[in-house]
Amino acid sequence: MAELEPEDEKIVVLARSARARTQAAEGAAVRDTDGRTYAATTVELPSFQVTALQAAIAAAVSSGAEGLEAAAVVTDRPLVDGASVQAVRDLAVAAPIFRADLSGDVQEVVQ
Repeated sequence: MAELEPEDEKIVVLARSARARTQAAEGAAVRDTDGRTYAATTVELPSFQVTALQAAIAAAVSSGAEGLEAAAVVTDRPLVDGASVQAVRDLAVAAPIFRADLSGDVQEVVQ
């Protein structure tokens, strides 16, 4: 993959750190149109489940974000979950979604 811009690299690092802290299935981070970042992990409770990207977007929206510039998810899965992609697209039609492996190496950019 090509070298990431520093701000994009930052959200990949935040996503990886969030996942590592809790040993969750996935970690994610988003950057809103004001440059603020939000990180979260997968939530798997008996009463509900939320992907890491959905949780990060929920944090952003609940803090007043009206749009996203970029998103990142750290996962061992070969694809970004469809519900996660749709959550990003709800706020940003063209924001890149960086899918990184557990070591933080970006494997794909979903446009």
